[in-house]
Amino acid sequence: MSSNASNFSLAGKKGLILGIANEHSIAWGCSKLTHHLGADLVVSCLNDKARRFVEPLTEPLGLDLVSCNVEQPGELEALVAHAVEKLGHLDFVIHSIAWAPLEDLHGQVIDSSSSGFARAMGVSCHSFAELAKLCAPHMPEGGSMLSMTYLGADEAVPHYGLMGPVKAALESMVRYMAMELGPQRIRVHAVSPGPILTRAASGIADFDELMANAIRKAPLGRLVSLEEISQLCAFLCSDAASGMTGQTIYVDGGCHAVA
Repeated sequence: MSSNASNFSLAGKKGLILGIANEHSIAWGCSKLTHHLGADLVVSCLNDKARRFVEPLTEPLGLDLVSCNVEQPGELEALVAHAVEKLGHLDFVIHSIAWAPLEDLHGQVIDSSSSGFARAMGVSCHSFAELAKLCAPHMPEGGSMLSMTYLGADEAVPHYGLMGPVKAALESMVRYMAMELGPQRIRVHAVSPGPILTRAASGIADFDELMANAIRKAPLGRLVSLEEISQLCAFLCSDAASGMTGQTIYVDGGCHAVA
């Protein structure tokens, strides 16, 4: 592919983005930026309760908003079917959903329940594989699939608890998905932002302390912004990233590089 500025455009691209909860959501930042860069989108929120907070964001942009709870049988299938009917095909998919029961998230990993661990793994990890299986047949020209991870997958981060092993599984799955989907020219990445105060992150105990530690550790000496995370995701969804797949890519002010 020749190098030119149009490779950075998303004009005419068709995308599906899961996981908008409010204006602080990574999924919302990605939706707003990819729409601005010319992509046609279908986006999702969890349920009707979440829709009350999300619709005021998506309506002014004319985005097609669908409720989807991946724990409910048939809802993920219905979302993908709707997106394909609306858009015709898909060029990129952004999976930005994570959840664990609070009693398991706030406790020690060794105290986590089998059912809580399984639900956290199902929502935060395996649903990405399910999504990929549903979407891949509708990506005839290839494209990009992204999911969100965190440094706690690679290092033991205080208070991150159960989500550490879950995100570690997600990062491993990304590598296997990249290998399996590469022949279809589908690229798969895990994006690893530094801590920002999303709705999902607010469930983590002592999250203020985690953010303060990230600021102290980061070579840039600050947290990253929603816009910076979204810019990385938009790049990975563009043709400019056509030679990349199977990576965990950090946007964390350099935290991951410092002991």
